[in-house]
Amino acid sequence: MGDVRALLLETLHPKATDILTAAGIAVENRAGALDEDELIAALEGVQLLGIRSKTQVTDRVLAAAKDLVAIGTFSIGTNQIDLAAAAKRGVVVFNAPFSNTRSVVEMALSEMISLTRRLPEHNRQMHAGVWSKSATGAHEIRGRTLGIVGYGNIGSQLSVIAEALGMNVVFFDNAEKLALSNATKMPTLESLLNVADIVTLHVDGREGNSGFFGRAQFAAMKRGALFLNLSRGFILDIEALKSGLESGHIGGAAIDVFPVEPKVKGDPFSSPLRDIPNVILTPHIGGSTEEAQRDIGIFVANRLRDYIFNGSTSLSVNLPNLSLDLLQGAHRVAFLHENVPGVLAAVNRVFAEHDVNIEAQLLATRGELGYVVTDVGAGMADDAVDALSTMKATVRLRVLS
Repeated sequence: MGDVRALLLETLHPKATDILTAAGIAVENRAGALDEDELIAALEGVQLLGIRSKTQVTDRVLAAAKDLVAIGTFSIGTNQIDLAAAAKRGVVVFNAPFSNTRSVVEMALSEMISLTRRLPEHNRQMHAGVWSKSATGAHEIRGRTLGIVGYGNIGSQLSVIAEALGMNVVFFDNAEKLALSNATKMPTLESLLNVADIVTLHVDGREGNSGFFGRAQFAAMKRGALFLNLSRGFILDIEALKSGLESGHIGGAAIDVFPVEPKVKGDPFSSPLRDIPNVILTPHIGGSTEEAQRDIGIFVANRLRDYIFNGSTSLSVNLPNLSLDLLQGAHRVAFLHENVPGVLAAVNRVFAEHDVNIEAQLLATRGELGYVVTDVGAGMADDAVDALSTMKATVRLRVLS
């Protein structure tokens, strides 16, 4: 394998650079996101790309980035990447599904308490020089009902901690999920909204979730209930929330994600929710703790390193998943192909015809793609590599040694 280059954007944690450089990978770091044309130019000769949520990796970018083999998004979400286009070109994508879970949970809990005690209003008044000590409208969260929409890694952990604080927890998820502790799964979203004193969204970024929470959902909430969104900006109708807050039907809100967000720190921010009482607005920082960013940097960088040198696709979001041991004393042929009948037989026939001895072999499939990894005892002759590379079903062939 020749020299490997990595481009890391959006000010990733230094641990990511440490892990990649320790593996012999040349790393270039840049602050901020790049637009489409800038990204295409920057990816020339680059095998690994690391991003967060602002950089958009489109089909056009992927088509132009001929050297790119792997993308790491140092976040949970992957909707900023055209996953199908990446898979079609044999570019593996990794994310960090667990590393910032605790940070988001703690922020959601802090915002629930702040809104229930009406701290944003008191803080604003104090900064304006107004002393307004009062218990009116202030409550404990103990005994109140928390409605969690989306019971994945974040929602389920939030459920357990909220219950430990004395809250009653109900949740709704389209997928079948095991209720933890005493949480109750609700049959419909509307049934959850009818009973919850606080509603918090923790859904993923799939296209089907776009705009799903709007006027009808706010109307179904209890009068005076609180609302939080720390998941995705595009799932929420901001104007509907504004109307609910101004009418008093919604008692307060905390919003960390927005349909359109500034690209870099210091850019101007505008929102219809500015200057509305008992509203907390934060700049997409739910997972932005030093602990979470460190853990994300370590997790994703390790996935990228292992794919480059071992071919492991474990926890990839767009390619068949294979967890592979460290390559020792052999050559590894990583063959990504169209998932059609007869490919494995054809691959092994090439090995046999070129006197290549198979020491180990693993195969996994995912939708339209298959991934077969073969350890062979001796180096691959050029004609054997050419035979595999030119097979009709070949998507990408990598020979690791």
